[in-house]
Amino acid sequence: MEASKLFYHNYKTVADVVVNQGGTSSGKTYAIEQALFCFACETSAQIITVVGQDIPNLKAGALRDAQNIYATSAPLQQLVKNYNKTDRIFEFNNGSIIEFRSYSDAQDAKSGKRDYLFINEADGVEWEVYTELALRTRKRIYIDYNPNSEFWVHENIIGKPGVQLIISDHRHNPFAEDSIRKKVEALKDVDIELWKVYARGLTGKIKGLVFNNWYVCEEIPQDAKLLAAGLDFGFTNDESGCLLVYRQNGELWVDEVLYETGLTNTDLAKRLKAAGISKNTEIIADSAEPKTIEELKRMGWYVTPAKKGADSIVHSIDILKRYKINVTRASINLRKELGKYKWKTDKSGKTINQPIDACNHLIDPLRYVALNKLKIAAPKTLKSTLPQATAPQPPLANGGVFEELIGMA
Repeated sequence: MEASKLFYHNYKTVADVVVNQGGTSSGKTYAIEQALFCFACETSAQIITVVGQDIPNLKAGALRDAQNIYATSAPLQQLVKNYNKTDRIFEFNNGSIIEFRSYSDAQDAKSGKRDYLFINEADGVEWEVYTELALRTRKRIYIDYNPNSEFWVHENIIGKPGVQLIISDHRHNPFAEDSIRKKVEALKDVDIELWKVYARGLTGKIKGLVFNNWYVCEEIPQDAKLLAAGLDFGFTNDESGCLLVYRQNGELWVDEVLYETGLTNTDLAKRLKAAGISKNTEIIADSAEPKTIEELKRMGWYVTPAKKGADSIVHSIDILKRYKINVTRASINLRKELGKYKWKTDKSGKTINQPIDACNHLIDPLRYVALNKLKIAAPKTLKSTLPQATAPQPPLANGGVFEELIGMA
Protein backbone atom coordinates (compact mmCIF):
# COMPACT_ATOMS: atom_id res chain seq x y z
CA MET A 1 0.00 0.00 0.00
CA GLU A 2 1.68 3.20 -1.19
CA ALA A 3 1.59 6.08 1.27
CA SER A 4 2.55 9.76 1.47
CA LYS A 5 4.27 11.72 4.22
CA LEU A 6 0.81 12.93 5.19
CA PHE A 7 -0.14 9.33 6.03
CA TYR A 8 2.84 8.93 8.37
CA HIS A 9 2.05 12.19 10.19
CA ASN A 10 -1.53 11.02 10.79
CA TYR A 11 -0.52 7.45 11.62
CA LYS A 12 2.31 8.25 14.07
CA THR A 13 0.68 11.18 15.87
CA VAL A 14 0.06 11.02 19.62
CA ALA A 15 -2.43 13.90 19.63
CA ASP A 16 -5.97 13.43 20.88
CA VAL A 17 -7.40 15.44 17.97
CA VAL A 18 -5.69 15.70 14.57
CA VAL A 19 -6.95 18.51 12.33
CA ASN A 20 -6.13 18.12 8.64
CA GLN A 21 -6.72 21.45 6.90
CA GLY A 22 -5.89 21.16 3.24
CA GLY A 23 -6.30 22.31 -0.31
CA THR A 24 -7.92 20.23 -3.01
CA SER A 25 -6.14 16.98 -3.98
CA SER A 26 -3.80 17.15 -0.98
CA GLY A 27 -4.63 13.51 -0.23
CA LYS A 28 -5.68 14.22 3.34
CA THR A 29 -8.82 12.04 3.34
CA TYR A 30 -6.99 9.15 1.70
CA ALA A 31 -4.08 9.40 4.16
CA ILE A 32 -6.36 9.47 7.21
CA GLU A 33 -8.30 6.44 6.00
CA GLN A 34 -5.08 4.52 5.37
CA ALA A 35 -4.17 5.17 9.00
CA LEU A 36 -7.62 4.03 10.14
CA PHE A 37 -7.31 0.77 8.21
CA CYS A 38 -3.96 0.20 9.95
CA PHE A 39 -5.49 0.79 13.40
CA ALA A 40 -8.34 -1.61 12.58
CA CYS A 41 -5.90 -4.34 11.53
CA GLU A 42 -3.39 -3.91 14.35
CA THR A 43 -5.76 -4.07 17.33
CA SER A 44 -8.79 -6.31 17.66
CA ALA A 45 -12.35 -5.13 18.25
CA GLN A 46 -11.73 -1.50 17.28
CA ILE A 47 -14.79 0.57 16.37
CA ILE A 48 -13.98 3.30 13.86
CA THR A 49 -16.63 5.74 12.64
CA VAL A 50 -16.26 7.93 9.55
CA VAL A 51 -18.83 10.74 9.53
CA GLY A 52 -19.95 13.05 6.71
CA GLN A 53 -22.65 15.65 6.36
CA ASP A 54 -24.78 13.17 4.42
CA ILE A 55 -24.52 9.78 2.71
CA PRO A 56 -24.19 11.11 -0.89
CA ASN A 57 -21.16 13.14 0.18
CA LEU A 58 -19.61 10.10 1.83
CA LYS A 59 -20.26 7.92 -1.21
CA ALA A 60 -18.68 10.47 -3.54
CA GLY A 61 -15.66 11.07 -1.30
CA ALA A 62 -14.52 9.23 1.83
CA LEU A 63 -16.29 5.95 1.12
CA ARG A 64 -15.03 5.87 -2.45
CA ASP A 65 -11.47 6.44 -1.19
CA ALA A 66 -11.85 3.65 1.37
CA GLN A 67 -13.09 1.24 -1.27
CA ASN A 68 -10.12 2.14 -3.47
CA ILE A 69 -7.66 1.57 -0.60
CA TYR A 70 -9.24 -1.84 0.00
CA ALA A 71 -9.32 -2.80 -3.68
CA THR A 72 -5.66 -1.97 -4.26
CA SER A 73 -4.19 -3.72 -1.20
CA ALA A 74 -3.92 -7.52 -1.28
CA PRO A 75 -2.74 -7.76 2.37
CA LEU A 76 -5.70 -5.65 3.49
CA GLN A 77 -8.10 -7.88 1.59
CA GLN A 78 -6.79 -10.84 3.59
CA LEU A 79 -7.54 -9.04 6.85
CA VAL A 80 -11.05 -7.81 5.95
CA LYS A 81 -13.74 -10.40 6.54
CA ASN A 82 -16.53 -8.64 4.71
CA TYR A 83 -17.76 -5.32 3.36
CA ASN A 84 -21.44 -4.74 4.06
CA LYS A 85 -22.49 -2.50 1.18
CA THR A 86 -25.96 -1.84 2.59
CA ASP A 87 -24.76 -0.61 5.98
CA ARG A 88 -21.41 0.70 4.64
CA ILE A 89 -19.32 -1.28 7.15
CA PHE A 90 -15.93 -2.95 6.70
CA GLU A 91 -15.77 -5.98 9.02
CA PHE A 92 -12.31 -7.34 9.93
CA ASN A 93 -11.25 -10.87 10.90
CA ASN A 94 -10.13 -9.60 14.32
CA GLY A 95 -13.54 -8.09 15.14
CA SER A 96 -12.73 -4.48 14.24
CA ILE A 97 -15.11 -2.45 12.07
CA ILE A 98 -14.99 0.77 10.06
CA GLU A 99 -18.44 2.26 9.57
CA PHE A 100 -19.52 5.22 7.41
CA ARG A 101 -22.40 7.26 8.84
CA SER A 102 -24.15 10.61 8.89
CA TYR A 103 -26.26 12.07 11.70
CA SER A 104 -29.32 14.26 11.31
CA ASP A 105 -28.87 16.13 14.61
CA ALA A 106 -27.16 16.07 18.00
CA GLN A 107 -29.73 13.69 19.45
CA ASP A 108 -29.08 11.21 16.65
CA ALA A 109 -25.32 11.46 17.31
CA LYS A 110 -25.75 10.24 20.91
CA SER A 111 -26.12 6.65 19.75
CA GLY A 112 -23.05 4.43 19.92
CA LYS A 113 -19.44 4.69 21.12
CA ARG A 114 -16.20 4.24 19.24
CA ASP A 115 -12.42 4.12 19.51
CA TYR A 116 -11.60 6.39 16.56
CA LEU A 117 -13.69 9.11 14.94
CA PHE A 118 -13.09 10.74 11.55
CA ILE A 119 -15.15 13.83 10.66
CA ASN A 120 -14.83 14.18 6.89
CA GLU A 121 -15.42 17.61 5.31
CA ALA A 122 -16.12 18.92 8.79
CA ASP A 123 -17.43 22.31 7.65
CA GLY A 124 -20.58 20.46 6.58
CA VAL A 125 -21.13 18.89 10.01
CA GLU A 126 -22.75 20.82 12.85
CA TRP A 127 -20.77 21.63 15.99
CA GLU A 128 -23.44 20.07 18.21
CA VAL A 129 -23.21 16.81 16.26
CA TYR A 130 -19.41 16.80 16.56
CA THR A 131 -19.61 17.44 20.31
CA GLU A 132 -21.86 14.44 20.94
CA LEU A 133 -19.66 12.19 18.79
CA ALA A 134 -16.44 13.42 20.40
CA LEU A 135 -17.78 12.71 23.90
CA ARG A 136 -18.27 9.10 22.88
CA THR A 137 -14.85 8.56 21.28
CA ARG A 138 -12.25 6.76 23.41
CA LYS A 139 -8.92 7.18 21.59
CA ARG A 140 -8.51 9.76 18.82
CA ILE A 141 -10.42 12.11 16.55
CA TYR A 142 -9.45 13.04 12.99
CA ILE A 143 -10.94 16.05 11.20
CA ASP A 144 -10.46 17.22 7.62
CA TYR A 145 -11.83 20.01 5.44
CA ASN A 146 -11.08 22.59 2.72
CA PRO A 147 -10.65 25.93 4.54
CA ASN A 148 -13.09 28.07 2.54
CA SER A 149 -13.73 30.11 5.67
CA GLU A 150 -13.45 29.84 9.43
CA PHE A 151 -15.97 27.65 11.26
CA TRP A 152 -16.21 25.76 14.56
CA VAL A 153 -12.87 23.98 14.10
CA HIS A 154 -11.06 27.33 14.10
CA GLU A 155 -13.18 28.74 16.90
CA ASN A 156 -13.31 25.76 19.27
CA ILE A 157 -10.64 23.19 18.38
CA ILE A 158 -7.41 24.56 16.88
CA GLY A 159 -4.94 25.79 19.50
CA LYS A 160 -6.39 23.76 22.35
CA PRO A 161 -4.23 21.26 24.34
CA GLY A 162 -3.92 17.86 22.68
CA VAL A 163 -4.78 19.22 19.22
CA GLN A 164 -2.41 18.89 16.28
CA LEU A 165 -2.91 20.97 13.11
CA ILE A 166 -1.58 19.76 9.76
CA ILE A 167 -1.92 22.04 6.73
CA SER A 168 -1.33 20.39 3.37
CA ASP A 169 -1.91 20.97 -0.34
CA HIS A 170 -1.50 19.12 -3.63
CA ARG A 171 2.30 19.48 -3.50
CA HIS A 172 2.36 17.09 -0.54
CA ASN A 173 0.48 14.41 -2.47
CA PRO A 174 2.91 12.52 -4.73
CA PHE A 175 0.01 10.70 -6.36
CA ALA A 176 -1.91 13.78 -7.61
CA GLU A 177 -2.17 13.97 -11.41
CA ASP A 178 -0.30 16.74 -13.20
CA SER A 179 -3.51 17.92 -14.88
CA ILE A 180 -5.06 18.51 -11.45
CA ARG A 181 -1.98 20.37 -10.22
CA LYS A 182 -2.09 22.69 -13.24
CA LYS A 183 -5.80 23.43 -12.76
CA VAL A 184 -5.32 24.22 -9.09
CA GLU A 185 -2.29 26.44 -9.63
CA ALA A 186 -4.07 28.23 -12.49
CA LEU A 187 -6.50 29.65 -9.93
CA LYS A 188 -3.78 32.16 -9.01
CA ASP A 189 -4.37 34.00 -12.29
CA VAL A 190 -8.13 33.90 -11.80
CA ASP A 191 -8.79 34.54 -8.11
CA ILE A 192 -6.13 34.83 -5.43
CA GLU A 193 -8.52 33.90 -2.59
CA LEU A 194 -9.55 30.68 -4.31
CA TRP A 195 -5.88 29.94 -4.95
CA LYS A 196 -5.00 30.45 -1.26
CA VAL A 197 -7.70 28.01 -0.19
CA TYR A 198 -7.45 25.29 -2.84
CA ALA A 199 -3.77 25.52 -3.87
CA ARG A 200 -2.20 26.26 -0.49
CA GLY A 201 -4.73 25.06 2.09
CA LEU A 202 -4.84 28.44 3.82
CA THR A 203 -7.93 29.60 5.68
CA GLY A 204 -9.84 32.01 3.50
CA LYS A 205 -13.07 33.85 3.26
CA ILE A 206 -14.57 33.26 -0.15
CA LYS A 207 -16.72 36.32 -0.77
CA GLY A 208 -18.60 37.50 -3.81
CA LEU A 209 -20.32 34.20 -4.61
CA VAL A 210 -22.55 34.55 -7.67
CA PHE A 211 -25.46 32.46 -6.38
CA ASN A 212 -26.92 32.63 -2.89
CA ASN A 213 -30.45 31.60 -3.91
CA TRP A 214 -29.95 27.83 -3.94
CA TYR A 215 -31.03 25.23 -1.41
CA VAL A 216 -30.59 21.49 -0.90
CA CYS A 217 -33.60 19.23 -1.50
CA GLU A 218 -33.98 15.47 -1.17
CA GLU A 219 -35.56 14.77 -4.55
CA ILE A 220 -37.39 16.26 -7.52
CA PRO A 221 -41.17 16.63 -6.90
CA GLN A 222 -43.21 14.18 -8.94
CA ASP A 223 -45.33 16.93 -10.49
CA ALA A 224 -42.35 19.11 -11.48
CA LYS A 225 -42.17 19.77 -15.23
CA LEU A 226 -38.91 18.92 -17.00
CA LEU A 227 -37.68 21.95 -18.94
CA ALA A 228 -34.60 20.37 -20.52
CA ALA A 229 -31.23 18.83 -19.84
CA GLY A 230 -28.15 21.06 -19.90
CA LEU A 231 -24.85 19.75 -21.25
CA ASP A 232 -21.31 21.12 -21.17
CA PHE A 233 -18.51 19.40 -23.08
CA GLY A 234 -15.09 18.58 -21.65
CA PHE A 235 -12.43 15.98 -22.14
CA THR A 236 -8.89 15.87 -20.70
CA ASN A 237 -8.73 18.52 -17.99
CA ASP A 238 -12.34 19.70 -17.86
CA GLU A 239 -15.31 17.59 -16.94
CA SER A 240 -18.29 16.98 -19.18
CA GLY A 241 -21.27 18.04 -17.09
CA CYS A 242 -24.96 17.31 -17.53
CA LEU A 243 -27.98 18.09 -15.37
CA LEU A 244 -31.76 18.03 -15.58
CA VAL A 245 -33.72 21.21 -14.87
CA TYR A 246 -37.35 21.14 -13.74
CA ARG A 247 -39.85 23.84 -12.78
CA GLN A 248 -42.65 23.67 -10.24
CA ASN A 249 -44.60 26.43 -8.47
CA GLY A 250 -42.26 29.11 -9.79
CA GLU A 251 -39.13 27.35 -8.46
CA LEU A 252 -36.36 25.48 -10.27
CA TRP A 253 -35.37 21.94 -9.31
CA VAL A 254 -32.02 20.63 -10.52
CA ASP A 255 -30.51 17.14 -10.54
CA GLU A 256 -26.93 16.38 -11.58
CA VAL A 257 -26.58 13.33 -13.84
CA LEU A 258 -23.02 13.49 -15.23
CA TYR A 259 -19.63 14.92 -14.21
CA GLU A 260 -16.68 13.11 -15.77
CA THR A 261 -13.49 13.65 -17.79
CA GLY A 262 -12.17 11.67 -20.74
CA LEU A 263 -15.51 11.01 -22.43
CA THR A 264 -15.68 10.58 -26.20
CA ASN A 265 -18.95 11.33 -27.94
CA THR A 266 -19.76 7.61 -27.91
CA ASP A 267 -19.02 7.45 -24.19
CA LEU A 268 -21.14 10.54 -23.64
CA ALA A 269 -24.10 8.96 -25.43
CA LYS A 270 -23.78 5.84 -23.26
CA ARG A 271 -23.67 7.92 -20.07
CA LEU A 272 -26.78 9.87 -21.09
CA LYS A 273 -28.64 6.63 -21.75
CA ALA A 274 -27.47 5.12 -18.46
CA ALA A 275 -28.71 8.23 -16.64
CA GLY A 276 -32.21 7.53 -17.97
CA ILE A 277 -32.34 10.48 -20.35
CA SER A 278 -34.70 9.79 -23.23
CA LYS A 279 -33.77 10.64 -26.81
CA ASN A 280 -36.98 12.70 -26.82
CA THR A 281 -35.63 14.90 -24.02
CA GLU A 282 -34.24 18.19 -25.27
CA ILE A 283 -30.57 18.60 -24.37
CA ILE A 284 -29.30 22.17 -24.54
CA ALA A 285 -25.56 22.12 -25.12
CA ASP A 286 -22.61 24.48 -25.50
CA SER A 287 -23.01 26.16 -28.90
CA ALA A 288 -19.22 26.50 -29.14
CA GLU A 289 -19.09 22.78 -30.00
CA PRO A 290 -21.21 22.48 -33.20
CA LYS A 291 -19.35 19.36 -34.40
CA THR A 292 -20.06 17.48 -31.19
CA ILE A 293 -23.69 18.60 -31.21
CA GLU A 294 -24.09 17.36 -34.79
CA GLU A 295 -22.52 13.98 -33.98
CA LEU A 296 -24.88 13.48 -31.04
CA LYS A 297 -27.84 14.45 -33.23
CA ARG A 298 -26.80 11.84 -35.81
CA MET A 299 -26.84 9.28 -32.98
CA GLY A 300 -30.50 10.17 -32.46
CA TRP A 301 -30.24 12.59 -29.53
CA TYR A 302 -32.38 15.73 -29.40
CA VAL A 303 -29.60 18.28 -28.94
CA THR A 304 -29.94 22.03 -29.49
CA PRO A 305 -27.29 24.75 -29.06
CA ALA A 306 -27.53 27.32 -26.28
CA LYS A 307 -28.66 30.74 -27.50
CA LYS A 308 -25.60 32.73 -26.62
CA GLY A 309 -25.11 36.38 -27.41
CA ALA A 310 -23.76 39.63 -26.06
CA ASP A 311 -23.64 39.55 -22.25
CA SER A 312 -25.35 36.14 -22.27
CA ILE A 313 -23.39 34.96 -19.23
CA VAL A 314 -24.48 37.82 -17.00
CA HIS A 315 -27.99 37.79 -18.45
CA SER A 316 -28.44 34.07 -17.77
CA ILE A 317 -27.20 34.61 -14.22
CA ASP A 318 -29.76 37.39 -13.80
CA ILE A 319 -32.47 35.03 -15.01
CA LEU A 320 -31.44 32.27 -12.60
CA LYS A 321 -31.29 34.67 -9.67
CA ARG A 322 -35.00 35.39 -10.13
CA TYR A 323 -35.77 31.84 -9.00
CA LYS A 324 -35.36 29.75 -5.90
CA ILE A 325 -33.08 26.95 -7.08
CA ASN A 326 -33.50 23.55 -5.38
CA VAL A 327 -30.51 21.25 -5.85
CA THR A 328 -30.82 17.56 -4.99
CA ARG A 329 -28.65 16.31 -2.18
CA ALA A 330 -27.11 13.76 -4.57
CA SER A 331 -25.85 16.56 -6.85
CA ILE A 332 -22.48 16.66 -5.08
CA ASN A 333 -20.43 18.34 -7.81
CA LEU A 334 -23.04 20.98 -8.59
CA ARG A 335 -23.25 21.89 -4.91
CA LYS A 336 -19.47 22.23 -4.76
CA GLU A 337 -19.43 24.47 -7.84
CA LEU A 338 -22.15 26.71 -6.43
CA GLY A 339 -20.01 27.11 -3.32
CA LYS A 340 -17.01 28.30 -5.37
CA TYR A 341 -18.48 30.17 -8.34
CA LYS A 342 -17.84 33.87 -7.75
CA TRP A 343 -17.46 37.25 -9.37
CA LYS A 344 -14.09 38.48 -10.56
CA THR A 345 -12.44 41.39 -8.78
CA ASP A 346 -10.14 44.09 -10.08
CA LYS A 347 -6.69 44.89 -8.64
CA SER A 348 -8.26 47.00 -5.91
CA GLY A 349 -10.48 44.12 -4.77
CA LYS A 350 -13.64 45.66 -6.22
CA THR A 351 -16.11 43.15 -7.66
CA ILE A 352 -16.70 43.45 -11.41
CA ASN A 353 -19.68 42.29 -13.42
CA GLN A 354 -18.07 39.10 -14.71
CA PRO A 355 -17.85 35.66 -13.09
CA ILE A 356 -14.60 33.72 -13.01
CA ASP A 357 -14.30 31.09 -15.74
CA ALA A 358 -13.79 28.20 -13.33
CA CYS A 359 -15.88 25.82 -11.21
CA ASN A 360 -18.62 25.98 -13.83
CA HIS A 361 -18.88 22.66 -15.68
CA LEU A 362 -22.37 22.17 -14.26
CA ILE A 363 -23.26 25.81 -13.75
CA ASP A 364 -22.73 26.51 -17.45
CA PRO A 365 -25.30 23.91 -18.58
CA LEU A 366 -27.69 25.33 -15.99
CA ARG A 367 -27.20 28.71 -17.65
CA TYR A 368 -27.81 27.18 -21.09
CA VAL A 369 -31.24 25.96 -20.00
CA ALA A 370 -31.99 29.39 -18.54
CA LEU A 371 -31.08 31.09 -21.85
CA ASN A 372 -33.22 28.80 -23.99
CA LYS A 373 -36.14 28.02 -21.69
CA LEU A 374 -36.43 30.89 -19.23
CA LYS A 375 -35.28 33.80 -21.35
CA ILE A 376 -37.17 36.97 -20.60
CA ALA A 377 -36.42 40.57 -21.43
CA ALA A 378 -34.36 42.17 -18.72
CA PRO A 379 -36.22 45.18 -17.27
CA LYS A 380 -34.60 48.57 -17.77
CA THR A 381 -34.29 49.07 -14.02
CA LEU A 382 -32.88 45.61 -13.36
CA LYS A 383 -30.86 45.75 -10.17
CA SER A 384 -27.33 44.47 -10.33
CA THR A 385 -26.81 40.95 -9.03
CA LEU A 386 -23.34 41.88 -7.79
CA PRO A 387 -22.57 41.68 -4.09
CA GLN A 388 -21.03 44.63 -2.35
CA ALA A 389 -17.37 45.09 -3.10
CA THR A 390 -14.99 43.93 -0.43
CA ALA A 391 -11.42 44.86 0.26
CA PRO A 392 -8.77 42.23 -0.54
CA GLN A 393 -7.83 40.01 2.38
CA PRO A 394 -4.31 40.26 3.82
CA PRO A 395 -1.94 37.30 3.51
CA LEU A 396 -2.81 34.53 5.93
CA ALA A 397 -0.41 33.09 8.48
CA ASN A 398 0.84 29.53 8.33
CA GLY A 399 1.06 28.99 12.08
CA GLY A 400 0.96 25.50 13.49
CA VAL A 401 2.07 23.78 10.29
CA PHE A 402 4.72 21.08 10.20
CA GLU A 403 7.90 22.63 8.79
CA GLU A 404 8.43 19.42 6.88
CA LEU A 405 5.14 19.92 5.06
CA ILE A 406 5.59 23.57 4.14
CA GLY A 407 9.19 23.24 3.10
CA MET A 408 8.05 22.67 -0.47
CA ALA A 409 6.69 26.20 -0.95
